[in-house]
Amino acid sequence: PQFNRGPLRDTSRPTARRSSSASAGRMARTQALVATVCVAVQAFTTTTAPTWRRNRVVTAAKKPQVIVVGGGWGGFGAAKALCEKGCEVTLLDAGNPVEEMSTPTGKPFEPGMRGFWKDYPNINALGDELGLGDIYSEFTESSFFGPDGLECTAPVFSSSSLPELPSPLGQVLASFDRFKRLPILDRTSILGLFGAMADLYRSPEVFEAYDRMSAHELFLRVGATKRLVDDFLKPTLLVGLFKPPEELSAAVTMELLYFYALAHQTSFDVRWLKRGTVQSTFFAPLARRLVESGNFTIRSNCFVKSLDLDETTDRVSRVSFEDKATGAVLSKDCDAVVLALGSGGMKAVVGGSPALAKRCPELARASSLNAIDVIAVRIWLDKVVPTDTPVGVFSKFPALRGSGGTFFMLDQLLDPETLDATWAGQEGPRGSVLSCDFYNAGALLPLSDDDILRILTHDLLPQAYPAFRDAKVRDAHVRRFPRAVSWFSPGSYGNRPPLATSLSNLVCAGDWVKMGPDREHGAKGLCQERALVSGYQAANVLAAKGVLGRAADETPVIPIRDDEPAYLAAVRANSLVQGTLDRLGGLGSFWVR
Repeated sequence: PQFNRGPLRDTSRPTARRSSSASAGRMARTQALVATVCVAVQAFTTTTAPTWRRNRVVTAAKKPQVIVVGGGWGGFGAAKALCEKGCEVTLLDAGNPVEEMSTPTGKPFEPGMRGFWKDYPNINALGDELGLGDIYSEFTESSFFGPDGLECTAPVFSSSSLPELPSPLGQVLASFDRFKRLPILDRTSILGLFGAMADLYRSPEVFEAYDRMSAHELFLRVGATKRLVDDFLKPTLLVGLFKPPEELSAAVTMELLYFYALAHQTSFDVRWLKRGTVQSTFFAPLARRLVESGNFTIRSNCFVKSLDLDETTDRVSRVSFEDKATGAVLSKDCDAVVLALGSGGMKAVVGGSPALAKRCPELARASSLNAIDVIAVRIWLDKVVPTDTPVGVFSKFPALRGSGGTFFMLDQLLDPETLDATWAGQEGPRGSVLSCDFYNAGALLPLSDDDILRILTHDLLPQAYPAFRDAKVRDAHVRRFPRAVSWFSPGSYGNRPPLATSLSNLVCAGDWVKMGPDREHGAKGLCQERALVSGYQAANVLAAKGVLGRAADETPVIPIRDDEPAYLAAVRANSLVQGTLDRLGGLGSFWVR
């Protein structure tokens, strides 16, 4: 700035008058000399200064650019944590993650009702942070139906008049009279499963052995009766992990049953959103807050085509994606990437990125995993159909073709304003509104919409409540979601993507991600809580590796409730007995080899 004001001169003494052209020439030469010196100093500093100092200069001038691929719980969890660490985040999603879907008649639509269980502390904390207020229904009971009628009803354990008891004693007493057809001897045959659960985490090798075994084989080995498996465990798994026990990993099955049902008496208590959907109630206000921070951008309707690697730095340097609205293929440079994708999305990204597939074989293996087909249906009726519980499960019906089915009475779960919005101003009689889902639905996918609707209105719903026969359908919508949900098949654990990949600036998030011993969370299986936590931890990994270019605090993760003393005692006793047998003769586990 001083040189821009012209040359300095001493005004206390008279000076000879110079011509204006000479003065201008001298000024130009001086500016040129200063510019040359500045360039030389900058070049010298850049090439000879210590690496830490050069990095400090760069990171101070530029926020880390992070791209998050996928706008589910894992993607938004990562975006939130990264923005709080001072990063500039771009979220790419193939749809619009902050807007509700709608039917052709303009009514709101959601692919599957999502339950919020008792042990979802991080989601509860996020709701409080966003000031969402009263968004949940009460904890609800649910009913299981088979061709012979009602099989059992799952109670709300926290509403029991009895004090909470140790697990599984509390569950047994609270549900003793809830089974309508399953004899008590069949129910008690599940006790052997508790021994296997106590053995599950004895060592990584034992866990992998359970993972290679199917849940069906495990049930046989622990002495569960055929009727218990067919009438209770199989229906539960078809709507919990969305596959029958013979197609599921025994390890993941035990994790799911423990987290959702057996860790505590109240573990199975579940509630639902009574206002809006996950997109409109959680993701939209979170996105608005992040956008207001100035560090967040959403690019909707964008398919990621490839991740490009810089061979000199051994990092992902660019993401290429297609904008569905324009058809243009665009690219964006980045400092880090979070892949918050399911197996279908992972297959597409890795398939379009040969260098990535070569450098990260763990992602190539993850892309080979299969996924589960889902069908979602919403039905508007002309009259209200009363039901004993707002949630129902279908099992063993021939019309299901091997799938698991659920139905939710939205007129009982939603608040009046939200329920009114589901009709989108449609005039005429307004009755019950149902959200119905089919999981493991591959054999139903080829059917027409009318055939799928007929299965619900003729073969299933009237078997649960005959009053459905007298109700007429005023509107309905069917949507298919091929390969939509993670499939935890036997032996799949080793192929699931890790939180931290072989590249220092590439991490993964989602409920199927292995978070590792230092960051693993107690929420297991197909779980919104687990997906959110994985997003937080993905950001923490990038910060810990120094990829974000600055010191950053860890995003805190709230643990679930501690294991109960009885379970911990069983784990210690099992380790003592099984460990002794291993040392004596290498006999291994009682249930798995």
